[in-house]
Amino acid sequence: MKRILFYFFLLILSSAYAQQTSIVDFKRVEALLVFNQFTIDSTTYNSYEIDFDILRNTDSIYLDAVNMDFKHVAVNDTAVKFENSGKKLIIYDDFVKGQHYKLSFIFFNAPKKAMYFLGWENEGRNQIWTQGQGKYTSNWLPSLDDVNDKIEFDLKFLAPKKYKVVSNGKLKSKSDNVGSILWEYDMKQPMSSYLVAVAVGVYDKELNTSKSGVPLEFYYYPEDSLKVEPTYRYSKQMFDFLEEEIGFTYPWQNYKQVPVHDFLYAGMENTSTTIFSDAFVVDSIGFNDKNYININAHELAHQWFGDLVTAKSGDHHWLQEGFATYYALLAERDIFGKNDYYFKLLESALDLGRQDFSGNGTSLLNPKSSSLTFYQRGAWVLHALRTKVGDDIFKRAVVNYLKKHQFKNVETSDFIKEVERLYRKPLNSFVNLWIKQKDFPVDDAFDILKSQSTYINEYLMVDCQAKSSKCSEYLKYYVSDEAKVKIISQVPELVTSDTFKNSLKVRQAISKYVKKIPDNLKADYETLLDDKSYITIEGALYNLWTNFPKERAKYLSKTRDISGLSDKNVRILWILLNLNTPFYQADNKQGLFNELVSYTDEKHNMDLRINAFKYLDLINSCNEQCKSNLEKAKSHHNWRLVKFAKEMLEKLELKQD
Repeated sequence: MKRILFYFFLLILSSAYAQQTSIVDFKRVEALLVFNQFTIDSTTYNSYEIDFDILRNTDSIYLDAVNMDFKHVAVNDTAVKFENSGKKLIIYDDFVKGQHYKLSFIFFNAPKKAMYFLGWENEGRNQIWTQGQGKYTSNWLPSLDDVNDKIEFDLKFLAPKKYKVVSNGKLKSKSDNVGSILWEYDMKQPMSSYLVAVAVGVYDKELNTSKSGVPLEFYYYPEDSLKVEPTYRYSKQMFDFLEEEIGFTYPWQNYKQVPVHDFLYAGMENTSTTIFSDAFVVDSIGFNDKNYININAHELAHQWFGDLVTAKSGDHHWLQEGFATYYALLAERDIFGKNDYYFKLLESALDLGRQDFSGNGTSLLNPKSSSLTFYQRGAWVLHALRTKVGDDIFKRAVVNYLKKHQFKNVETSDFIKEVERLYRKPLNSFVNLWIKQKDFPVDDAFDILKSQSTYINEYLMVDCQAKSSKCSEYLKYYVSDEAKVKIISQVPELVTSDTFKNSLKVRQAISKYVKKIPDNLKADYETLLDDKSYITIEGALYNLWTNFPKERAKYLSKTRDISGLSDKNVRILWILLNLNTPFYQADNKQGLFNELVSYTDEKHNMDLRINAFKYLDLINSCNEQCKSNLEKAKSHHNWRLVKFAKEMLEKLELKQD
């Protein structure tokens, strides 16, 4: 792949390792990264300086540095012996306790992961972005893989003028430099190395300020100006809410959010700079189907739980993900109300119960636990604990926990001790039940929900699998939207003309579950094509096209200009249906087929490509261009696309045999 050749000058005034924390104290990093020209390889050239104090006499120190070459390695400007293991740079010298040193060198690097270069080879969206957690920053920047060593990182970047550069901390200065722009970022506090980040691309930004005065920066692609409001909707409200709810001032200078192409996850909570998937950049209709709210709140909560206080090891990972999940639910409750909050807790309790039933449940302290366990069971622990000890004790314990351990690393007992100190009772039984034992206490969770929410009691009461005579009455009258959705999923034949008068959520359930459309509901069903929901339109279009062959042209004409979500869900379905409607001659069939194939190209987002591949496979029309793009997808940086491409190619080979 064509990558940017970038010159990387790094001045690091300090760093630290968990294995070295009692020997050497690295405090502050300054780095200059220069993105200077396009080449066919991704080699980087970097110079680096690092100041550190020695805490105990030693003959060596090291930095994590993967697949890098080094030259001019010196301590206090004098050449020293060093070893490059391919994973670490080890420096040998007589280091004396109490002395201050400066290490300097230049290094060359071609990152294979953790820093990703997109767009230059295929005329797509030119971007560079990083992902440290799970990939290790040491693949592109000499640093410390161990989360227990926290460093202040101050980064500088030189990039062509057309690109914005976004990184951790406050933008201290921005200046012209011979056709490029020098961006200088400044952090005031330390963080773990996996939270170091940079995103480079063509962006505009919208500015806001929190109630407490924290600058908020919302980045977006210039062509997406109309999507800024729905994408970042409620962002300021959630920031203000979480700062007040947590009770601890936001700990960083500002908060920035940046969408990137084909990100590895939904989002990543880099300190002061969340990077998230541009699949969540939506218009006002897409907002109703797939919005950024939960991810937004989750990554923001991590700025306290994960960035400010960081788990010592994977055994305590729930202290990051469970807390972020819980506070995101609280932020959503502030927006959508308590019924939404309780319903999401119910859904997670059911998911956790199913996980245990399948034999995959684990203790919350098992570092190999599933995301479901770390995120949802972790959130449940906090809800159950708050229920047990009360709001006042819970909130004061959280504040004390953050104050005591800010910019440090923690384990589960650190938090529990703060609660016990205020509660004045031991929590051993609670910890054993909710945290340590393998099975999630689903019965206890249900008892809590039923004692707190009449809404949940109603939802659990409504069950139409047995097709009770009451079910048709439920659809007509008082039950919640969620209960009506459940009824429609269980007995879709109970849907009447009156059912269409319900909310967007209920109408979406009709398009999903009512696949056989009675003639007397045809006119009502057609109104679904006007809904402010691309998912509803997609389902309704397919079901109407299938049920009423003579009116296919009408449905295609009505929906021909609708694209849908970022994966073009409506447009791709529309093309497929058009290709299978011989008498509909409004379009060039070959041109439409070529359009469908073109969506498999690597310049498009991953979800769109997968959609296009699936539909081409469905109609047995994956041509040579399609297969070529499948082969290229096997080397994509995102594992989901790689897995899909390999499986589809194997399937195509079996068909040929």
